[in-house]
Amino acid sequence: MKITFLGTGTSQGVPIIGSDHPVCLSKDPKDKRLRVSVLVEWDDYTYVIDCGPDFRYQMLRSGCKRIDGIVFTHEHADHVAGLDDIRPFYFRQGDIPIYAHKRVLKSLVKKYDYIFATKNKYPGAPTVLTNRVKNKPFQLKNLEVIPVNGKHGDLQVFGYRFGDFAYLTDMKTLKEKEIEKIKNVKVLVVNALRYEPHYSHFNLDEALDFIKKVNPGKAYLTHISHLLGFHEEVEKTLPENVFLAHDELQIII
Repeated sequence: MKITFLGTGTSQGVPIIGSDHPVCLSKDPKDKRLRVSVLVEWDDYTYVIDCGPDFRYQMLRSGCKRIDGIVFTHEHADHVAGLDDIRPFYFRQGDIPIYAHKRVLKSLVKKYDYIFATKNKYPGAPTVLTNRVKNKPFQLKNLEVIPVNGKHGDLQVFGYRFGDFAYLTDMKTLKEKEIEKIKNVKVLVVNALRYEPHYSHFNLDEALDFIKKVNPGKAYLTHISHLLGFHEEVEKTLPENVFLAHDELQIII
């Protein structure tokens, strides 16, 4: 399985428009973060987790020419605002499967009614095949995927376990039975927004405590704001098996 980090930034991305913060002015490419998303590839299959406003550029940058589907964590704009840009895939492949909680599907229908239209549909609009994700395992091709249910502030959000890889973003609280689903995975990806506490995201200390509970072989931090600091400096402070993810990082499991 190959994982490509398409984006590792928070909702505004890094740098933030108009910001003079030192991290936003950094020349280090690892400090330049698009909105958070990953590409998951195994055998001949390719899935994207989340499809934010940087999706078009992420697909161009990664060289991705085909996707078998999009798996959504939740409905916030930095995770869904690129849905219209699936059009090139749709024109080549046909209907694109999407997987999401029923609430997220309802939100997508409202935001992108022309994509979901069944009458008088605009010919240039893409079409998706909707698949409702419940809090139980489901199948993507030859792989069982396990949803991990958590809270992003007061909002329900799904993380996902793909074999020995677990991906959790925009998490703040999880019940113990959900944590059990991902214990001892080979690779865990989890959000770490900044040093200061936040009402709907793990800060760095919370992310590190969570990693200890899960006990993965390796962990990577994502959904990072400029307030966490410079990539090179933060990386030096992390435990031996914990790494700061960056855009275009690829890992093999």
